[in-house]
Amino acid sequence: ALPFVEKCLPVSAPYKLVGKNFRPEGTKITVGNVVIGGETMVVMAGPCTVETPEMIIETAHIVKAMGAHILRGGAYKPSTSPYSFHGHGVPGLQMLADARTETGLPVITEVMDVRDVETVCEYADILQIGTRNAQNYNLLREVGMAKKPVMLKRGMSSKIEEWLQAAEYIVSQGNYEVMLCERGVRTFETYTRNTFDINAIPAIKELSHLPIIADPSHGTGKASLVPDVTLAAFAAGADGAIIEVHPNPSKALKDGAQSLTPEAFELLMARLRKLAPAVDRSL
Repeated sequence: ALPFVEKCLPVSAPYKLVGKNFRPEGTKITVGNVVIGGETMVVMAGPCTVETPEMIIETAHIVKAMGAHILRGGAYKPSTSPYSFHGHGVPGLQMLADARTETGLPVITEVMDVRDVETVCEYADILQIGTRNAQNYNLLREVGMAKKPVMLKRGMSSKIEEWLQAAEYIVSQGNYEVMLCERGVRTFETYTRNTFDINAIPAIKELSHLPIIADPSHGTGKASLVPDVTLAAFAAGADGAIIEVHPNPSKALKDGAQSLTPEAFELLMARLRKLAPAVDRSL
């Protein structure tokens, strides 16, 4: 350090292309008939993981009937334990594609490996980057070269600036159809699976033009908390929410404790319809 320099201050943000100054009007991403980042409060719903063809089609019909816009479901599942279920892979992708054909709902699913990006693009409408890969820069570059919208989840220990720089990796490769997903961060709290950072939603709106999606399922880990946190997220300015719904959560292969029953999801959608006018949106 030079003896006459007390400290250095950045004169601009380390992220350029995802910053608010680059596109003050905000990014809108069209997926099928859905516009993410517009007036609509977009709801993505479905199981944590695709289990059987019958189950995913049943779930797709349920969430569509209740007003969901996009079907979520995992074909590749990252798990903390190597002995847990890791998804069906390509057969799971085909099940999702069949559910889309059956219901007309666009599909979002996770891609975990650069070697799978091309394959997942053949089946999915939106590519999801999970929290464990939020700073997998080779994967971020690869989806940045894909011709599909990307939802980037926040790393479980990522600061907002690090999260935005991760998004910059994607956009710098030419893919501007990126949305961010707040899914909770790791703190000292153990009652909930993660701590949902409600501050992140208005902060992203202030710092970036990218749409922001809330994940109250992983943000809490408890189905009983999901509805209220979903409403809080939309009240804070979220453009959408991704919610785990299962026909029978007690028998789910993964994340049953945080999955809503069809009945609970129906009640949540009814509450969201009441909230929408208060935040100048529609559902």
